[in-house]
Amino acid sequence: MSVLCFIPLSCQESGTGSLLGSLLIDRDSRQEVAIPASFTPASAEKLGHQVDSIFTYLHKRRGFNGTVLFTKYDQVIHKKAYGYADFYRKDSLTTETAFQLASVSKQFTAMAIMMLKEEGELNYDDSVQQYIPDFPYKGITIRNLLTHRSGLPNYTYFSDELWPDRKKAITNDDVLNLMAVHHPRIFYKPDTRFDYSNTGYLLLASVVEKVSGMPFAAFMHENIFEPLEMTNTFMFHDLTERTGKVATGHNRNRNKRTSDYLDTVLGDKGMYSTVEDLYKWDQALYTQKLVRWETLEEAFTGTRTEKKKNDDEDYGFGWRIKPLENGDTAVYHAGLWHGYTTYLLRNPKDHSALIILSNLPNGSLQYLKEIRSFLYPAQPLTVAAKMKQG
Repeated sequence: MSVLCFIPLSCQESGTGSLLGSLLIDRDSRQEVAIPASFTPASAEKLGHQVDSIFTYLHKRRGFNGTVLFTKYDQVIHKKAYGYADFYRKDSLTTETAFQLASVSKQFTAMAIMMLKEEGELNYDDSVQQYIPDFPYKGITIRNLLTHRSGLPNYTYFSDELWPDRKKAITNDDVLNLMAVHHPRIFYKPDTRFDYSNTGYLLLASVVEKVSGMPFAAFMHENIFEPLEMTNTFMFHDLTERTGKVATGHNRNRNKRTSDYLDTVLGDKGMYSTVEDLYKWDQALYTQKLVRWETLEEAFTGTRTEKKKNDDEDYGFGWRIKPLENGDTAVYHAGLWHGYTTYLLRNPKDHSALIILSNLPNGSLQYLKEIRSFLYPAQPLTVAAKMKQG
């Protein structure tokens, strides 16, 4: 039975309050997908064995180390851990092991902004200076940050130059202060072109804090992780308090990667999660538990007005958009940070998802193209298409 509520967070007894008024939303309503007759329990089991064979090969022959979850028509087809959480301890991974998500975190930061927008707390075309008065660059909007069209310099580079003590952790507020004081040179005028920006998503997390009056990590826990029962998902600040299993990041030589002063910056990275929790996230995006479908649709809509030759990708709000070989359009994001490599792809056409979390960035994910080609193979030309080509 569906539960009806009037505001995004009222059913959760949390949040910053809502201005949606009397708009009635069925939060448990769900976008369904038709399951073809060819998709049977037997075919699903066969596909699961095939996916396992691929990753077993990558693990044994190509050095893949991590966890994998693959779904189709909302059903978990394959879920398995390959290798070690810590190579020194020989501590085996499980599908409940948490990994640093790196840039896969960005889709969650974008969701926080979308939730506040739905509540009437902000607008996408608001200036950043409306929420961060000391921000030194004029004409940059929240939408520019979401879509990587701000032109801002990368904070990981200018912090290396401007932060006096790299043994001391740097926070979002510290980075904002560096920008206010030193005015690092902007790359180009806002909304000129797409240029991937970690700085933009750091700023979005800071906007969430300014608007909600809550620390970013607390906002995410209260409004996303807890409502979706993502019990093994947390922020970097909570790492020392975790009692569950957490994967250690490694370099190519399987040596442990240690955290540094940049790990405490949130928004562009900083989340930890498991393949099982990310499956809950994937499934929630077929409902209105967090935001309405109209809001989600905008997140999955391309925004790039210019594209390079042979570049078929686009970008929405925290999601890359890519056509698959079978003609479907997927949304995805990948991440790489301090010994972790992550990947989450969703295909709304068949409600499939491919989630890969690795703590050994040895190039294993370069085989993603081959994996996608297997999961979403190009279809034979129809008679009509052949006639048109002829």
